[in-house]
Amino acid sequence: MLVCRKKSIFLWLIIEIMSEEKKSLNFLEQIIEEDLANGLPKEKLRFRFPPEPNGYLHIGHAASICLNFGLGLKYNSPVNLRFDDTNPAKEEQEYVDSIQHDVQWLGFKWDKVLYSSDYFQQLYDWALEFIKEGKAYVDNQTSEQMATQKGTPTEPGTDSPNRNRSIEENLELFLKMKNGEFEEGSHVLRAKIDMKHTNMHMRDPIMYRILKRHHHRTGNDWCIYPMYDWTHGESDYLEQISHSICTLEFKSHRDLYDWYVDQVFDSEKLRPKQREFARRNLSYTVMSKRKLLQLVEEKIVTGWDDPRMPTISGLRRRGYSPESIRNFSEIAGIAKRDNVTDVALLEFCIKDHLNKTAPRVMAVLNPVKLVITNYPEGKEEWLTAENNQEDESAGFREVPFSKEIYIEQEDFKEDANKKFFRLSLGREVRLKNAYIIKGESVVKDETGNITEIHCTYDENSLSGSGTEASKRKVKGTLHWVSIKHAIKAEVRVYDRLFTDEAPDSYKDTNFKEFLNPESLTIIEAFVEPSLKTANVLDRFQFQRLGYFCVDKDTTNDKLVFNRTVPLRDSWAKMGE
Repeated sequence: MLVCRKKSIFLWLIIEIMSEEKKSLNFLEQIIEEDLANGLPKEKLRFRFPPEPNGYLHIGHAASICLNFGLGLKYNSPVNLRFDDTNPAKEEQEYVDSIQHDVQWLGFKWDKVLYSSDYFQQLYDWALEFIKEGKAYVDNQTSEQMATQKGTPTEPGTDSPNRNRSIEENLELFLKMKNGEFEEGSHVLRAKIDMKHTNMHMRDPIMYRILKRHHHRTGNDWCIYPMYDWTHGESDYLEQISHSICTLEFKSHRDLYDWYVDQVFDSEKLRPKQREFARRNLSYTVMSKRKLLQLVEEKIVTGWDDPRMPTISGLRRRGYSPESIRNFSEIAGIAKRDNVTDVALLEFCIKDHLNKTAPRVMAVLNPVKLVITNYPEGKEEWLTAENNQEDESAGFREVPFSKEIYIEQEDFKEDANKKFFRLSLGREVRLKNAYIIKGESVVKDETGNITEIHCTYDENSLSGSGTEASKRKVKGTLHWVSIKHAIKAEVRVYDRLFTDEAPDSYKDTNFKEFLNPESLTIIEAFVEPSLKTANVLDRFQFQRLGYFCVDKDTTNDKLVFNRTVPLRDSWAKMGE
């Protein structure tokens, strides 16, 4: 994990080094290259991304998406989007739709949309063959009994008393399972492998269980459903996937994957190969679908697309771009061992992209009124402002200026020291795209709070006018909005959802204990009038403040902005 201290500099160096050096192949690409060198025809390469539709995709899934579809692009090979829909108790069409949308939004195209449920009949037929060949049996013991018999990693298991049932009895029982004659949990179909195997997954694993639930595609056609391990490899084989790339927790399942495939393998067809990489973990969040669902169901967040969530839909709503997520996945890389990637790297990637692409606008989040006392009453000007100094094609816009403006309260101190380079009494600053002003006096309320700042301006100091006065150097430049023209907007200032870098890493502490009470602050702000025509998900830099995007809650009468990321990393300072 990256250290907090001096993150911005450190992350910038990472980007620079990677851009200058020729990228070497990751270990998965090396495996593929070796297979090609050993005779695998390139046209046989085929990959897949196989999510279970039991929740919304998150940034960890984005790593797998970018990896599999990236390999497809690298080798000009097809990539299937296959839904692992074998558990109707947790799967919904809503999740299928959201997954397809997320993959497309990230910029990838699949060859085929497929479902494990496409293969239910074939898997059932193969299961019958397993029984006939003495490779599977029906067990009606309790789950507790089977768990005890399974043994431990250091102790061999013991055979089920049902292990040697006759083929005829197993076929009869399995048919009754299929026909719904047994209750859920009463019977399972198990593969007959080896109860003394050193790999626990090989000790007669369950192939089928009874689930009398409605399936989002097959309805009530089935009441027995195949287990993941049985389904995964056989689906890869049926689709002729060359490289089945899984996360590291499935490494111990590889023996079983291979055993299942070997039982149905035809030597004239391609045999899929499972290989594993470390899943993407991100600091200051949780990546478990179960825990994310808990946050949603307990209304700790507003939904799966809450901008504080690590879901792709949440990141999209917060203002992250597909380019930034793809770049993040590339920089973070593919690892063989589990690790935690600092969220600061993700934040760096979105800043880097938006710095190049986001229009600059002015908004004041914590306003105080400023009156330019020598500016003519009733006068207003439309001043020229550059949209993005990083992009010459971005052009310019007009912003209104008048006698009364808002500035940030933090940009003024009545009595400031020499290190304060913003506005104070007796000092000059420049208003962005406008004039140089000088602090003269303040107006306070009964409690001593400043309600107005009175300034004078140099009418010859307009930015870009070419006058000598306009070329005068002052130490500070402030953003502002004209009060007369300002538009009210709701701004949702999002921060990290958790205060701990690894909130779910503690055995005796619930991850919710680390929820950040300041993860969301809602304020009324004022923005320049050009934003009145902004569309949902449009991204902007609020000058000197950070990057913001238009939220879907925006209406014709109300602008709502989400803060994507601040310009400065306050969390890095906390770590110093």
